[in-house]
Amino acid sequence: MFKEDALEGKRILVTGGGSGLGKEMSKHFLSHGAEVIICGRRDSVLKETEKELAKTTKGKISSFSLDIRDSLAIEEAIDSVFASGGLDGLVNNAAGNFISRTKDLSSNAFNAIASIVFHGTFNMTNSVGKKWIEMKTPGNILSITTTWVWTGSPFVVPSAMSKSGINAMTKSLAVEWGPHNIRLNCIAPGPFPTEGAWSRLSPETENNEGALDQSSMSSNPMGRVGEMSELGNLATFLMSDGCDYLTGQTIAIDGAAYLSAGGTFASLGKLNDEDWTNIRETIKKSNEKDKNLRNTK
Repeated sequence: MFKEDALEGKRILVTGGGSGLGKEMSKHFLSHGAEVIICGRRDSVLKETEKELAKTTKGKISSFSLDIRDSLAIEEAIDSVFASGGLDGLVNNAAGNFISRTKDLSSNAFNAIASIVFHGTFNMTNSVGKKWIEMKTPGNILSITTTWVWTGSPFVVPSAMSKSGINAMTKSLAVEWGPHNIRLNCIAPGPFPTEGAWSRLSPETENNEGALDQSSMSSNPMGRVGEMSELGNLATFLMSDGCDYLTGQTIAIDGAAYLSAGGTFASLGKLNDEDWTNIRETIKKSNEKDKNLRNTK
C-alpha cells in the first residue's frame, strides 16, 4: 500500500508500544523506514517486543520503561529522547479500561483510568509539543481514542470521559499549534482484539458470551472485528508526509459500527447483579495474572 521508505528519516515515540495496538503500529512504522522508540510500564514486555520487531522488520527500535501517570517522569523521559536524537512523531496509545456499572466505581477506580488516559496523554502531548515549539521544528501527534467520543458508552464512563477529553485536546491544539507546524489527529478504532484489553472488556458470564467477542459482531455492518494490519495502515498514513494538510481530525475505523448503533456496551444493561459480580471477579483474576506475569519475568 505504501512505499517501503514512506517514513524514512522519521523518529517516532509510541506509548504503550510493547503490546496490542501499540506494537502493531510500531511494526508498521519500522517496516516503512522509521526509527521507533516504544515505552510502557512493563520493561520485560518492552524488551521482548523490541527484540521481536528488530528481527522481523530489520528496523531500528529501542525502548524504555515509563509510567505516564508520573508527570515528572514524563518530563525527564522526553528530555532524554530529544537529547538522543530529537523526535518527529508521538503516538499516544497507552490506555487502561475495564467494564463496570458506574455506581460500583470508587474514586480510585475512576482515577486508575483517568490518570493514564486523560492526564497521562495530556502530559505526554504537552511535553513533546513544548520541545517542538522551543526548537522551532514541525511535529506530528497521533492519539488513539474510541468511537465513544461521539456516542458516549455506558459501563465504561471513566474511559468515555477521558477519551472525549483527548478528542477535544486534539481539535484545540490543532488550531493553537498549527502556526508551529504541529499536526494532531486521532484514530478511533472499533473492536480490535488484543489479549490484555479483551479480557477486561469482554469477560464471560453465564448469561453473556462476552461483550466484544467474535460472535457478537453480527451487529457490525461489516460483520467482523478489525484486523491489525488495517489499523497499522491508517496510522502509517497519518504519520507520513502524504497528508500534511490533515489536522484536528478524529478518524473512525470500525466498519461503520458506531453509525449503526449506540454505545458499544449498551447491551450490558440486561445483566443482573450476579453477572456483574462474576465480571468483577474475572477482571480481578486477569489483573492478578498480569501482575504475577510481570513478577516472574
